[in-house]
Amino acid sequence: MYWLPYNKDLKAFSRKLRNNSTPGEILLWKQLRAGSMMKYTFNRQKPLNRYIVDFYCKPLNLVIEIDGAYHFETEQKVKDNIRQKFLEEMPARPDGQGIELFTFLRTTSKKRHGYSFLKKNRKLYY
Repeated sequence: MYWLPYNKDLKAFSRKLRNNSTPGEILLWKQLRAGSMMKYTFNRQKPLNRYIVDFYCKPLNLVIEIDGAYHFETEQKVKDNIRQKFLEEMPARPDGQGIELFTFLRTTSKKRHGYSFLKKNRKLYY
């Protein structure tokens, strides 16, 4: 079995994040928990290397992130891009394949309310 590296110092903080989830994380967790999503299991607030991701599915090699409005700020966009690149290039399987990362961004515009979905450089709204 292949184990992903993580910073053990992040375990306590990830537990704290699980106990203080955002409304968006709670809504998605209700859909993902206990194999509800096509029988795939997900971990919530999972430490991966030096980061903590909102949701991780090992069999799919998939990370799902739920991001709030501060992710639209310039400085945070730069940090998010570095983090995304790191996770996508981090070997997550013995064959060296990286992680697939999906991000939902909370929108507050007058035209659209809810979450927008970003994959790489494509935006899909729902």
